[in-house]
Amino acid sequence: MNLIDTLQWRYATKKMNGNKVPQEKLDYILEATRLTPSSSGLQPYKIFVISNADLLEKIKNVGMNQSQITDCSHLLVFAAWDGYSLERITAVFEKTLAERGLPANTMDDYKKTLWGLYEPLSTEWHANHAAHQAYIAMGIAIVAAAEQKVDATPMEGFIPAEVDKLLGLQDQGLKSVLMLPLGYRDEANDWLINMKKVRTPKEAFITEIK
Repeated sequence: MNLIDTLQWRYATKKMNGNKVPQEKLDYILEATRLTPSSSGLQPYKIFVISNADLLEKIKNVGMNQSQITDCSHLLVFAAWDGYSLERITAVFEKTLAERGLPANTMDDYKKTLWGLYEPLSTEWHANHAAHQAYIAMGIAIVAAAEQKVDATPMEGFIPAEVDKLLGLQDQGLKSVLMLPLGYRDEANDWLINMKKVRTPKEAFITEIK
């Protein structure tokens, strides 16, 4: 399928059948997500891949009892940095320069400018900005999953603070912002499966300015 056909095929699956996603497909989805662009290349988030049944049940209890959480093959939890710091930015830039074989001071001016912009801003702004980068990654993950004919359901309907506790995120300087169950649609029991895909018409969605 081409990309448009792929996006026509996918939908936010409401009921999954519990079948496992092959490891090679999961790896493909995760690698595509890892390659997602982010602001200044910082990738200020991590992805937790969860298949432990007991943990999934606990997450379901703080995830509005959504059945996909326990009926999926793997649950991806996107956890963003709780804030930016000079140390975090420096660590990313140092790794980038080392892998590119460039002098350690190559990005010093850019780092100074970037931190000069971020430092005066609130911790809430920092956390929101980092979370926005995770949203971009989730979009790529959804498309990659659809390309592999794997169903996915983007979720914001959970209690982040409780998920943070379950995964020990606070100690890692992270906050859960999104969840994405991966699996396969239950064709006999998903009420949405045969519903027409509805999107804003092109004429109302796109404004061309020439």
